[in-house]
Amino acid sequence: MAKPRKKKTKKDWRSTRARKRRPFLDEVRYIDYKDVRLLKKFMTDRGKITPRRISGATAKQQRMVATAVKRARIIALVPFVKEYYR
Repeated sequence: MAKPRKKKTKKDWRSTRARKRRPFLDEVRYIDYKDVRLLKKFMTDRGKITPRRISGATAKQQRMVATAVKRARIIALVPFVKEYYR
């Protein structure tokens, strides 16, 4: 007779993956919307904001990144989508 499989919980899933760290974010206190070079590190090639689990930012830093990217999009420093997707 086969053994019943143990259902994985969220805790089991979280402990198996390694956290990707961004060392340059440790000294950043505020993410400015005018710093386009930094914002592009948190965006995909299509213009989407990368999620926190991929970017390696903390929750507070990720909120600052999202706000800065949205502000930069509004004043046209960063495009909403790339030109060839329009």
